[in-house]
Amino acid sequence: MGKKFQVFLDALQKEYFQKLLLTGLKNTILIAVLGLLIGIILGTIIAMVKVAPKYKWYMKVLNSICNVYVEFFRGTPMTVQLLLAYYVIVPLIGLKGVEALNVGIIVFGLNSAAYVSEIMRGGINSVDSGQLIAGRALGLSYPITMIKIVIPQAIKNILPTLGNEFITLIKETSVVSFITVADLYNAFYSISLSTHDTIIAYLAMALIYLGLVLLITLLVKVLERSLGKSDRRN
Repeated sequence: MGKKFQVFLDALQKEYFQKLLLTGLKNTILIAVLGLLIGIILGTIIAMVKVAPKYKWYMKVLNSICNVYVEFFRGTPMTVQLLLAYYVIVPLIGLKGVEALNVGIIVFGLNSAAYVSEIMRGGINSVDSGQLIAGRALGLSYPITMIKIVIPQAIKNILPTLGNEFITLIKETSVVSFITVADLYNAFYSISLSTHDTIIAYLAMALIYLGLVLLITLLVKVLERSLGKSDRRN
């Protein structure tokens, strides 16, 4: 084992593998962060549609579209979504020169939105309905009341769950190598081929993913404490 570890360390001294690891780490974080941001924005919009009154016909149509969207992205594997997007949809609509990384970010964002919409819907429902009624009584429109009054309170309630969604995205980035994106898995797979050993390389990869997850968990806890102190002061 000691010899294998030394071979692994020797591989890490090479500039090519150092660049590969840094690129993989950067892409992994970039896909997860931007994917979550897209997911929060789009997921919030979907949640607002789903909890809105369905008195008008177009709200019923929008709600049906949102339901189909959510069921599709929650009902199919991320790998399948990536493959469909990169190898089927992008060529069909005639987009040329689209980077696989950008496709990965968009697919992760769309996938995350389906889950965040349900998380956000639960958060909105946890807010006292009187908040919405009060906002409407002040003359605010439904969207403005949701954005300025209800959504901020809902986010406080669902912050730990959003943290879990971020952790899930970080771990699932390992599948973007299916569309040739250079991520952490791709980097360590290349190192394992060079060293002819998968044990050390994959153990190191697992430790890096674990480190990222622990860091996110810590950040979420710090943010929760900060929001808790703010609430107590108010």
